[in-house]
Amino acid sequence: MRLETMAPSHFTQIPTVDLALAKNPATLPMLLQDLRHAVTDVGFLYITNHEVPDETINELKEALHVLFALPSQAKQAIVLENSPHFLGYSGTGNESTGGKVDQREQAEFATELTSTWREGQPLYKRLRGPNQWPEAFPDLQRIVNNYIQAMTSLSEHFLRLVAQALSLPRETFLPFLSDQHRLKLVHYPALPPRDKDAISNQGVGPHKDSSGWWTFLLQASPPEPDTFVANIGQAFEVVTDGVCKATTHRVLSGPHERFSVPFFQGVRRDLTKAQARELTGHFASLGTGAESDEGQAIDSAFLRGKYDTWGETQLRTKIRSHRTNGQNFYPEVFEQYIHDD
Repeated sequence: MRLETMAPSHFTQIPTVDLALAKNPATLPMLLQDLRHAVTDVGFLYITNHEVPDETINELKEALHVLFALPSQAKQAIVLENSPHFLGYSGTGNESTGGKVDQREQAEFATELTSTWREGQPLYKRLRGPNQWPEAFPDLQRIVNNYIQAMTSLSEHFLRLVAQALSLPRETFLPFLSDQHRLKLVHYPALPPRDKDAISNQGVGPHKDSSGWWTFLLQASPPEPDTFVANIGQAFEVVTDGVCKATTHRVLSGPHERFSVPFFQGVRRDLTKAQARELTGHFASLGTGAESDEGQAIDSAFLRGKYDTWGETQLRTKIRSHRTNGQNFYPEVFEQYIHDD
């Protein structure tokens, strides 16, 4: 598996930001300077000294092997197609990005919450709901819940630092957050040597993250141990008026199996485009910078203003990626979302 960014060409490597520098008033300015460069010029960064407990991370890494080694019947018992919340297991080839099939299997989980949606409410509120847990792996619920709790704390701490780096009050971005965050446990199977008839090596096709505010990726088969890769999501690009761009990226699979865990920091689903642009006055003087042709071509409904609320654009993205769910649970908007290009 190879994670590739399509970020601007003026940087040569993903920067590393050491969160330990935030503890000392003497080193905090250095951290904020490094962070400002990462979020305005690159869109990706490595985070070190994040203080997520080693035990929490190691338990999750071990759980990846156990989960994906379960018999097919055990995984099929929690398939995503059972869930109007788009939570559960998807087999290899069941999800697509940019209209092409992704070569990965995955299980999606979220902050454990009950469903509160009722008829007559916006359909996007139906995305909020409980997880599916495999009976064959009873420890998984505790392991995942612990990890989500730790990542929620890290992501909020990080967001306060980002605000400071952008010359804003520390709490500026917190009101944009949802009460439910999501993560995916992902397995990229080893692919056979390619020939003209071989399957695609698209682990995940080129995209800008549409599932959250910021994404924090644990590379469980890591080139950089003891780090998270953090990158900007589409809603944050809107809120910062394009100053902090959601970097286009993709994953290419290879001859060795790999595992990863992206944690998606959730955005309030009732957030409107107008509310998301309340800070544009602050960012107007900073400039938006250049973007690749590939980045401009990415399907980004909220960025383009196609729908008014973040929740509706998130539901649209889920339906376009998992069309069986869209047909089963959201038939009233299925055709609209599939054909609104």
